[in-house]
Amino acid sequence: MNIVIDAFGGDNAPLEVIKGAIDAHNDFQVDITLVGDEQKIKDCAKNNGLDISALAIRHADTVIDVCEEPTAVVKGKKDCSMAVGMKMLADGEGDAFLSAGSTGALVVGATMIVRRIKGIKRPALATVLPTAGAPTMLLDSGANADCRPEMLTQFGIMGSAYMNKILGVDTPRVALANIGSEESKGRELELETYRQLTEAPVNFIGNIEARQVPLGDADVVVTDGFTGNIMLKLYEGMGKFFSGELKNIFTAGTKNKLAALMIMSSVKEFKKKVDYSEYGGAPLLGTAKPVIKAHGSSDAKAFYNAVRQAKLFTETGVIDEITAALADMKKAKENA
Repeated sequence: MNIVIDAFGGDNAPLEVIKGAIDAHNDFQVDITLVGDEQKIKDCAKNNGLDISALAIRHADTVIDVCEEPTAVVKGKKDCSMAVGMKMLADGEGDAFLSAGSTGALVVGATMIVRRIKGIKRPALATVLPTAGAPTMLLDSGANADCRPEMLTQFGIMGSAYMNKILGVDTPRVALANIGSEESKGRELELETYRQLTEAPVNFIGNIEARQVPLGDADVVVTDGFTGNIMLKLYEGMGKFFSGELKNIFTAGTKNKLAALMIMSSVKEFKKKVDYSEYGGAPLLGTAKPVIKAHGSSDAKAFYNAVRQAKLFTETGVIDEITAALADMKKAKENA
């Protein structure tokens, strides 16, 4: 298995990408190809005492900046590290692609270069969120600001397949993010999506309010990319807020410091639970081959876990599961 990584995507590239790739190669026994300026990759490794002899490098002349138009990845910057990496995936030179670069460019490139699963309207970013119970998947978390009901229904199907195959959740509970739990709540988008999800081949449990998500009341939460991204950013902000407040409490005086020592293991477990790097990245569900979007500020640990996620994505047949579910739904409509 060969995991292709955009070596120049993200705030900490290429150093943290290289470090994470080396550890992932050693632990997961996968081939890894770093895509980007070959000389800069080699110089970075040398200057930091890193042995990259086990990694392959595919040269790419340029990098697409987060401020550039996303369509540049298939137009003016076809030679950028992201575009070259996705072309490798599309051509069968890799089994999965990973980047911490521009989200917009990744979505455009994955749609135009890697292509979508037949029947999928739009791919969706699927982010795994920590909760009081088992992790919950939120999608779309930022790929599509405007959505139609059939798109949200497909998000539910894709999220259910991923949670079942990757995280081992039997019959994942799929919920629709809304301003109330009643069936009559929401805009036309939510009202029609609710109707469609009740007929989809998923375990649809109805509407869910945002305050229920951290409590783990659903395994998959479906919404449009605009709403989802706001939910995600608020979630991340609250995680940092709680971590900061805990630190302030446990460092405020001798008694607090002694108390902190007594429960430090529990505190560390909590911090690990809300650490995005533990999950590595968000799969872009709906593409014909596995594509993973890592956080822009990913460090070596995050890239390491993103490779682990890409490996699982490839091995467990999530894409085949999604394709089969879509075929079943189409057949049911034709026979209705």
